[in-house]
Amino acid sequence: MSELDWLSHLLQIITVTGQLEVRCAYGAPWRITWNRAAANEIPYHVVVRGRAIFEDPRAGIRRELTSGDIVLLPHGAAHVLHDGSGQTPVPTQQRQDAAGWILSENNSNGEQLDLLCGRFFITPPHDRLIRNYLPLNLVARAMDGPSEHSLASATNELAGLVGLMRMEAAGDRPGGRAVLNALSSALFTLVLRAASQSETAPEGLLALAGHPRLAPAISAMLADPAKPWKLPELADLCGMSRATFMRHFQGRLGCSALDLLTDLRMSLAANELKKSAISTEAVAETVGYLSVSAFRRVFAERMGMTPGEWRRLAQTGETSAG
Repeated sequence: MSELDWLSHLLQIITVTGQLEVRCAYGAPWRITWNRAAANEIPYHVVVRGRAIFEDPRAGIRRELTSGDIVLLPHGAAHVLHDGSGQTPVPTQQRQDAAGWILSENNSNGEQLDLLCGRFFITPPHDRLIRNYLPLNLVARAMDGPSEHSLASATNELAGLVGLMRMEAAGDRPGGRAVLNALSSALFTLVLRAASQSETAPEGLLALAGHPRLAPAISAMLADPAKPWKLPELADLCGMSRATFMRHFQGRLGCSALDLLTDLRMSLAANELKKSAISTEAVAETVGYLSVSAFRRVFAERMGMTPGEWRRLAQTGETSAG
């Protein structure tokens, strides 16, 4: 794995799985309301065919989605999808497919929509990284057609993946549910890749990773978070002065490089603490702390519990998103 492959390094720390839950086949007018997701869940929607209006009322966000658009909600916000007509929705009927997901339909002959809906699950406590460093909502577009640009490459990969998901959802073949869940997990990675390569990368970690001058710093920290990184060293990797690096990093991410490094180390520590054979002292050293008391203090500040408390909860399967 290349040291510059920041996304693979991130997903080695954060375990993400996906699950397709509903396929919607509607004619206008239609409307779907989604409640706020659990802390360790990220809802997603894939517009396979047609168009939809996406709204996050609390954030005041309204956006039109068209065929090939994929929307993720990293913060799990309550939201609404509708056809935009304002008319009373046609009643829907649901039935469960043999693979376990729900097919929701209506009897309208209006403008047709084919929509895949599901969730990504983030292993606790890594939902903290998601909430702190990804935007409220994230939209990527799957495009067909060759292009020389890397962005087009990422979106073409998404188009192929969405095509596979649609075929599996439309069929009734052995292993369909397992295939759809595996494709859903890959969808998370490809959406993050496409968003970070976009010329208008959203705020947070994706904007940082997509910034050509700042990317070396984020890649280096993700590749080796236990290393005793200093700001001048990170600035040198980016060809900047310390002051310029700090200003650009803070402006893009909303926090300092050392804040991000600390959060990465605590997530790594949470993974290591699940292993009963490894002492807290060894975990502290593994994630870059020479003082176990300093490690315990920072872990408690960031995670809301001591390393020992987290270990006990993790081993009894009682951990919840923090």
